[in-house]
Amino acid sequence: MKAIISAAGTAGHINPALAIANKIREKEPDSEIIFIGTNHGLENDLVPRAGYKLKRVEAYGLKKEISFTNLKHMIKTMQSAKQVKKIIDEFQPDLVIGTGGYICGPVFAAATSKKVPAILHESNAYPGKAVKMFAKEVDAVLVGFEAAKNRLSKAKKVVVTGNPTKIKKLNISQNQKRNILAELGVKNDLPIVLIFGGSQGAQKINEATVELIKAKLNKEYQIIWATGRNQYDIVKESFEKATISIKNIKNVKVVSYIYNMEELINMADLVICRSGAMTITELAICGKPAIFIPLPSRSANRQEDNARVLEELGAAKIILNNELTGEKLANEIDAIIYDKAKLEEMGKVATKIAPSDVEEKIYDEILKIVKNNT
Repeated sequence: MKAIISAAGTAGHINPALAIANKIREKEPDSEIIFIGTNHGLENDLVPRAGYKLKRVEAYGLKKEISFTNLKHMIKTMQSAKQVKKIIDEFQPDLVIGTGGYICGPVFAAATSKKVPAILHESNAYPGKAVKMFAKEVDAVLVGFEAAKNRLSKAKKVVVTGNPTKIKKLNISQNQKRNILAELGVKNDLPIVLIFGGSQGAQKINEATVELIKAKLNKEYQIIWATGRNQYDIVKESFEKATISIKNIKNVKVVSYIYNMEELINMADLVICRSGAMTITELAICGKPAIFIPLPSRSANRQEDNARVLEELGAAKIILNNELTGEKLANEIDAIIYDKAKLEEMGKVATKIAPSDVEEKIYDEILKIVKNNT
């Protein structure tokens, strides 16, 4: 099989695409897969790191405000469809796959004009603009949630598959755990609180964590914290103002980005993060208790809706973004982290919403489309 996969911007779009690519490669070792992205997104790191070729076009995420820059980006994004057509002509794919985001605009405009079989995957319960735009043009739309199916009435075909993810449940031995933590410079004898806010970081979570650490509210547990690449220097400077070295905080390891997230989620006792669709899926698969700080939205509280599902099961606690402080976060951690039975029960019920055989279902749909068009 020859496949083009479009994925750009954040890990939320790129990692599901990589999970799909890995399944195709697992099933068909001789398959040829290339990615189409931009020269400014996280795909430039994650795609080559995963062993795939990345073709770059000039495309941008568009903002709502009217400005010269936004207009220029809009024009360049539309024009990049010509670049994609050239890639399609040269590569001659059996299928084009997209996992949402702005890169799908030019890629799927080109693919549908060339009448190349195409498939989209939407991870959120509320489909994004690109997916809505091309739903009736592509051969199928695969969705992570049943609710999304009802919002794609114009699509030719919608299949609920669940969300693909590179993160799986791992059985990590004590010796492996000890070695991984030693490499990070973290102890093996204290509970682990894993904190992250997505690949770009979450300012509010970072500010609360800085406040918690400055006030020495973290007690007999250790924190592994990914600030996001865009905010690492901001966090570092905040600590320096308090004469604290970011690299030498007792029981705290601060990094800009976590590459071995699968290992760390599986080893964590408690996870603190946003509640995007992919994160919810990953924590459910790994059976991890969480404290969610949903990303607020003016149009729809999608992340809060996601978080409420696990809260109602008893698998998570929620702190709303506008209520988050270092003290409140510390109190919520303290109420959970020392109770092993509670942690275990929260993790156990989280697995109730974990999807099964997601990548297998997606591969089956891909195979149907490829066979129907050969």
